[in-house]
Amino acid sequence: MSKNILIIGGNSGIGKALIEKLSSENHNLFVASRNPDPNPSHGIHTQSIDVTAEGEISLNDLPEKLDGLVYCPGSINLKPFNRLSQQDFQNDLNINFFGLVKVLHHTIPNLRKSGNASVVAFSTVAVNTGMPFHASVASAKAAVEGLMRSLASEYAPVVRFNIIAPSLTDTPLAEGLLGSERKREAAEDRHPLKKVGHPGQLAATAAFLLSEEGSWISGQTFHIDGGMSNLK
Repeated sequence: MSKNILIIGGNSGIGKALIEKLSSENHNLFVASRNPDPNPSHGIHTQSIDVTAEGEISLNDLPEKLDGLVYCPGSINLKPFNRLSQQDFQNDLNINFFGLVKVLHHTIPNLRKSGNASVVAFSTVAVNTGMPFHASVASAKAAVEGLMRSLASEYAPVVRFNIIAPSLTDTPLAEGLLGSERKREAAEDRHPLKKVGHPGQLAATAAFLLSEEGSWISGQTFHIDGGMSNLK
């Protein structure tokens, strides 16, 4: 069954992979990102958005009913705590947490009209697995997890809220951590499954949570992380 799905941040990485997957399933896609595709494929509606801008956001030409929302923007700001400024923490909160809050304020009425809507947001393995140099991004993503679980309770049964918490994934955002063969090998070796993630793997999980097959799931965090969160 074709659904109306809004994807925030779909111009690269996981968002782009998700668009490719959902397009093949003939859903109606509405994509908002900082640098939208100027030549979108048939059936994909694009617009520009900056979730970190001051004030409320503007999302135009959305359908009255939304069946799904996926919030993809994220950040990787890895520094020792004594080098993290208050502005670093604020920046990570703005893109990961407050941007999501703004989008949800704008779209909750549309999602409620579906009666069976699904919201998916992204966290990080570093929320539940302590890692050095992750204080800022882990704090911001922990706020995302708390928000999503709270809303899963508040809006049940008409809107479901779930979280995907990956480890390091091969996206443009992680280019600085995977930019050489040595760095890639070291990153792979840190994972029990001895490889880093691929955007398609995360996109497949998001697509499942948007689907009818995932419609009995809410308030959950899925650790798609090469075994890092639970294995040694």
